[in-house]
Amino acid sequence: MIVRIMGEGQVKLADSHFAELNRLDDELLAELEQGDEPGFRRTLAALLARVREVGEPLPDDVLEPSELILPGPDATLAEVKAMLGDEGLIPGLPG
Repeated sequence: MIVRIMGEGQVKLADSHFAELNRLDDELLAELEQGDEPGFRRTLAALLARVREVGEPLPDDVLEPSELILPGPDATLAEVKAMLGDEGLIPGLPG
């Protein structure tokens, strides 16, 4: 799956990583609903760090259709709430 981090670029993620990423997404969703700014910042940073760690960066001159778009590290609570679907930022498991 191709994932875009806004303001950074795209990475290719194997489906095997989505269970872990969904757990972080669930935490992020709970923190958003509670208005927990420190928790939101911490979990968003952890989610993006994990995507960068396990993902394979695509070259800057390659633009693939992104199947998933994640907010950048400086996104606000309000911006991320606007991006959310019914299942959070990372809907279900692919496949």
